[in-house]
Amino acid sequence: MSTEMTEDARPARPIVTLPGVYAPQHDTRLLMAALDKERIGPGTDVLDLGTGSGALALHAAQLGARVTAVDISWRAVLTARLNALLRRRHITVQRSDLLSSLPGRSYDLVICNPPYVPSPLGRIPGHGAARAWDAGRDGRAILDRLCETAPAALRPGGRLLIVHSGLCNSDVTLRRLSDAGLHAGVVDRAFVPLGPVLRSRLHWLRDRGLLKAGDMLEELVVIRAEHP
Repeated sequence: MSTEMTEDARPARPIVTLPGVYAPQHDTRLLMAALDKERIGPGTDVLDLGTGSGALALHAAQLGARVTAVDISWRAVLTARLNALLRRRHITVQRSDLLSSLPGRSYDLVICNPPYVPSPLGRIPGHGAARAWDAGRDGRAILDRLCETAPAALRPGGRLLIVHSGLCNSDVTLRRLSDAGLHAGVVDRAFVPLGPVLRSRLHWLRDRGLLKAGDMLEELVVIRAEHP
């Protein structure tokens, strides 16, 4: 449970999640720490793509930013709105498949914790909790779309922060963002215990060479890209 303090010195309410909505985990906290290192203030426009519970959007709002948060899941949209109400933070939350409902808009900072778990099903779920993590056989179904579309939403000098698993090949993400004209690099990484989804796929992941025998840790990376 979070014990962070708001500006009026009262403990912040814990983030709540409706059934089927991704709850904040290691990747959320890693991206939140990267967010703390950015220049954010009252004039900063932030976009949170795939907001889930709204935890990252609310953290950016606490830092003073004007925040727009989107998610393809109506349940996630309702969860983020509920958390904003409980924390008395103003953020704009709407349903959108990445940038589809935001044509022509640009931001100083775009953040995203996308679905990135490789799945033996080879397809993106159309509904259910797994839509928050399953991302095709290589885990890049959403990541590749993000690398293609997010640069257009950055203002000159704007920044993009993404967290994803090392299983998805961070070099591919860096190359795609560089090809889109951004200056990109890995700014943080952590090794965390495999969660229940990856543990349930151990044999498949090992057969594909994504995990070695005995590996019980997953690498998470935060990638930062900047519009020149």
